Amino acid sequence: MNLNSIPAFQDNYIWVLSNSEGRCLIVDPGDAGPILAAVAKQKWRPEAIFLTHHHQDHVGGVKELLQHFPKMAVYGPAETLHKGVSHIVKDGDFVTVLGQQFTVIATPGHTAGHLCYFSHPYLFCGDTLFSGGCGRLFEGTPAQMYQSLKKISALPDDTLICCAHEYTLTNLTFAKSILPHDSFINDYYREVKELRLKNQMTLPVILKNERHNNIFLRTEDPVLIKEINKETLLQQPEQRFAWLRSKKDSFS
Repeated sequence: MNLNSIPAFQDNYIWVLSNSEGRCLIVDPGDAGPILAAVAKQKWRPEAIFLTHHHQDHVGGVKELLQHFPKMAVYGPAETLHKGVSHIVKDGDFVTVLGQQFTVIATPGHTAGHLCYFSHPYLFCGDTLFSGGCGRLFEGTPAQMYQSLKKISALPDDTLICCAHEYTLTNLTFAKSILPHDSFINDYYREVKELRLKNQMTLPVILKNERHNNIFLRTEDPVLIKEINKETLLQQPEQRFAWLRSKKDSFS
């Protein structure tokens, strides 16, 4: 299988998984234009679309793509019902595309019905987990997002985190403000800054590394707990997650 990233808008990535025959799966096509150009150039044959949630920058290109490829199956949560989806899926469902079986994982938080799709080693996680960060809570609660991130963190070490935005440098800048002396975060920050100076992408990333670099996955880490306790005493990891997310929302 070949994993491809198609830039869209200011900082989106549309993921395309293709096989040796050119058959492909498209994830969260917010814009049809870049996909159609890539399909023509690579001579891909689109067979299916996965949607993680209903936001326009993830679903906006679906209907145009269906005009070009009307036989494509479109899988998504119930919240994408009017966005071109043909197959509603939910937590625990299995979807087979390109001969690979994907597990559907409910990850509410960013939106109420957000889903991820996992087929080792690929995790298409939309706006739930980013490298160094996580999605804003537009519809869900901190407790829901905390549990969603726990599900992701429990996946195999070599899971490839295929998230939908190039937010890594901003996320690490925030992480450094919380843990300024953390060697993992500082080393990764320098690596990411160099990549972005060259306009290179930072994704996908390996889950094993994210567990070190992403403070939202470290809410039970004694080092982080000690830093948080300097400002407020929070007993539960869900509370520490909520505190971090609130800090990130107002960070500039």
